[in-house]
Amino acid sequence: MRRSCQNYCNSEEMETCDVILGAVRDSNLCVSVETLSTKMHLQQSGDTEAATKNKVKGSQAQFPITQNVTVVEGSTANMTCRVDYNDNTSLQWSNPAQQTLFFGDKKALRDNRIELVRASWKELTISISDVTLSDEGQYTCSLFTMPVKTSKAFLTVLGVPAKPEITGLSRPAQEGEDVTLTCTTSGSKPAADIRWFRNDKEVQGQKEVNATGRSFTVRSNVHLKVDRKDDGAAYTCVVEHIALGSLPHQVTEVLEVHYPPQVQIVHSVIVPQEGQYFKLECVSKGNPLPEPVLWTKDGGELPDVERMIVEGRDLIITTLNKTDNGTYRCEASNQLGTNRDEFTLYVYDPNALTQHGPDHALIGGVVAVVVFITLCFIIVLGRYLARHKGTYLTNEAKGAEDAPDADTAIINAEGNHAHAEEKKEYYQGAARNVVHLKSENLGFANNYALRQEYVRCIM
Repeated sequence: MRRSCQNYCNSEEMETCDVILGAVRDSNLCVSVETLSTKMHLQQSGDTEAATKNKVKGSQAQFPITQNVTVVEGSTANMTCRVDYNDNTSLQWSNPAQQTLFFGDKKALRDNRIELVRASWKELTISISDVTLSDEGQYTCSLFTMPVKTSKAFLTVLGVPAKPEITGLSRPAQEGEDVTLTCTTSGSKPAADIRWFRNDKEVQGQKEVNATGRSFTVRSNVHLKVDRKDDGAAYTCVVEHIALGSLPHQVTEVLEVHYPPQVQIVHSVIVPQEGQYFKLECVSKGNPLPEPVLWTKDGGELPDVERMIVEGRDLIITTLNKTDNGTYRCEASNQLGTNRDEFTLYVYDPNALTQHGPDHALIGGVVAVVVFITLCFIIVLGRYLARHKGTYLTNEAKGAEDAPDADTAIINAEGNHAHAEEKKEYYQGAARNVVHLKSENLGFANNYALRQEYVRCIM
């Protein structure tokens, strides 16, 4: 075939002949090389002016146009090659290994996944179904002009991450134990993202990425020291990837934490009285659940099993009496430990409560009224003293700022100056009385009596 083709091709056309022969070899088709060569010979020996025009048009418009394609693994990729102007020149698609897939509408590679979608002088579109990561690479569209023109299109295949798995919970954890949860997903390309959630709250994990052939394996670890609050907590691993869109993969594991019992006694009546029905409830929490609980009174067994009935975790006394007074204990146990709680019961005489009840209420009411009145009196007295103290100090200072002595201050004080001598004489008399006071009362007199006399004087 090469000799036959070479007989019809000159040296400038040998590249085109080699491409055609490659297509024929790849497809194992019985293509008439003489026919192809005759077409080339006619193009070469045609009218010189027409050939010149075609050459000009080819150099301006004969160029293949392709676009990069991105698909998800397992889907179908459509590869399209277009030419704006084509003078009946064939188009060809080749894979990254430079194997011819289609030469025009002729299939050259025996691969059932590759099909022809559309073939014309201006377009060659093929499809590759069930795409794998190995199909990724650079594909070439060739236009068999002189010389051959090519255009490259890169096929990107997104690897879909596998559904994640959580490991590290092979058995129930014990309170205080260190636990590591690991979420793993494989097959992603590019590497997937992993997020952790505890119930509805996001928690941080440590991410690790490893390449596995053309794809990636991603792991994320969460380290925690578990306690009883983690019992029943749901830890969710969410895998996000461009190939998954808005529907990420996720998996959830619920923690089971074993811890010793916690016990609390709850009583049904605030003031137990003789003759009443009475119940003590033993609220016990633990994992494993402590079953059953043990009731005792004053360190021994329950004395009256006919009136004191144990139902599950509850102790019921059908009819209270004074002999029921004492300390009741509820004790709960599981494989991890024992815990207990106590309640002291005092049974009241209902007749005594009826007699003394009004007296206590009356006393309480009286005390409340007395306290209220006292507070009101203190507040009113304080406001009154504060108001009058300010007025008194103000009046005392008026007219006496520049007086050289007390007499002048009294005379100059604001008031009726016609009675100044009377004021002076009255003040001196008051002062003489102060002299006869005892020493321990002198300070009080100076501070109070003199000021009172002064006030009377200027009134």
